[in-house]
Order: sequence, then structure tokens, then C-alpha cells
Amino acid sequence: MDACCRLTGEFTLRSGQVSHEYFDKYLFEADPLLLGRVAREMIQVIPQDTELLGGLEMGGIPIATVVSSITGTPALFVRKEAKTYGTCKLAEGPPYAGRRVTLVEDVITTGGAVRDATRALREGGAIVEVVVCAIDRSPAGQNPLADVGLEVRSILTKADLDAVRAARA
Repeated sequence: MDACCRLTGEFTLRSGQVSHEYFDKYLFEADPLLLGRVAREMIQVIPQDTELLGGLEMGGIPIATVVSSITGTPALFVRKEAKTYGTCKLAEGPPYAGRRVTLVEDVITTGGAVRDATRALREGGAIVEVVVCAIDRSPAGQNPLADVGLEVRSILTKADLDAVRAARA
């Protein structure tokens, strides 16, 4: 995955931080074999009591869709903010009030989008305790979402990808 999606240059992240590396998740999400592999690995860390998979706009949606298809767990597509037209929904899919939603995200660095989604879904009555992600870029040993009581379960960390890259060099 590292060879597929790690880009070098100067990139401004959602958090406003500037990084010399960027993990372009769309490069692995657009590859059906790699996306399937990520989804199968993610299934191993999803809590057993999950009732809905909350794919975050936009990168978490393809992963949540594939995981949903494999497991039969319904998916919920979570917007960055509620629509201002039509149904005015924050999340598309089945009702989520009173249900256990495991969030699905592609890459987490500071967790800003996940934090916002967690708060909004909880305000709507969802039980949100875990987020699973493909790549956790946050500093080793730190949970960037501890402030909202969210457990982060990742498939790969930046340290994992760095180790693979170093071994190949």
C-alpha cells in the first residue's frame, strides 16, 4: 500500500499542518484488489456488537461499502455536515439513533473529521465508541480522539509503512 499511495512534496493537511508526505487514499481505494484487502483486514478489528458501519465522507465510504458487502452489516454514509436541502440529513442510510455505529475512515492524522462526525452522530442518538481506519498517521502511542472517548483501531500506522519503506531501501 505504501508504494501505491505515499506521495512526497509539500502538502497542507485538513488540520492545517504542512507535511512532506501525503497518503493519497484514493489511489488504494480505486484499486479493487487493494481495497478488498484493506476491507478484509478491517473486518478483523470491527467490534462484534457493531450495528452500522459509518463511512465518513468521502474516503471512508468506499471502505465501509466493501466491508458492508462482505459482512452483511448495514452501512451509513456520514456527511461532513448535514445537507441544507431535501432531507437535510447528516447521514444517509438506516436510522442510527440508539444503535452502535463503528466509524470507518481511510486516514487519521489529528482526527478532526472523525471528531466532528462522532459529536454529530452522538447528538443524533448514536452510540459511537470505535473508529477503524486504514492508516493511522497520528504520533505513535497517542490517541488523537481520546478527548471524545473514541478508540482508534487501525490496519496500518505510519510507523508500519515507514518500516516497510526502510526495509526496501
